[in-house]
Amino acid sequence: MPEPSAPTSWRIALPHTAAAVPIARALVRTALTEIESPADSDTAELLTAELVANAVEHTSGHDPIELVIELLPTGCQVEVHDSNPLPPGDLSDPGPMCEPDPWQEHGRGLLLIRTLSSSCGHRPTGSGKAVWFTLPAA
Repeated sequence: MPEPSAPTSWRIALPHTAAAVPIARALVRTALTEIESPADSDTAELLTAELVANAVEHTSGHDPIELVIELLPTGCQVEVHDSNPLPPGDLSDPGPMCEPDPWQEHGRGLLLIRTLSSSCGHRPTGSGKAVWFTLPAA
């Protein structure tokens, strides 16, 4: 597959409800197939679901959540934009007390993102923040 001359990207608004999670998973799989991404779509789906679920759970209001999928020459990057400007825990540099409790149902999403992505982080936007991860070519 020839490398694209410019990044190819998808930008999709999602509802601010739990229904956004399976929609986001399907969109990531479709986008990565459509743009012939060399990144692992199963991992992209899992990590996207975690980011979208966090955005739904940790932001208030009804503003849509935005999903951005970008094909890079070395893999792909996925961003989830929400209206909450507060950073998402310790996404890129966890402290010693950040390991999830194995008996709790929640708390593993950021660990999965840190572990399975090649890089991850967050940045402020004009209307909140974007949380992202990058996956290398499989």
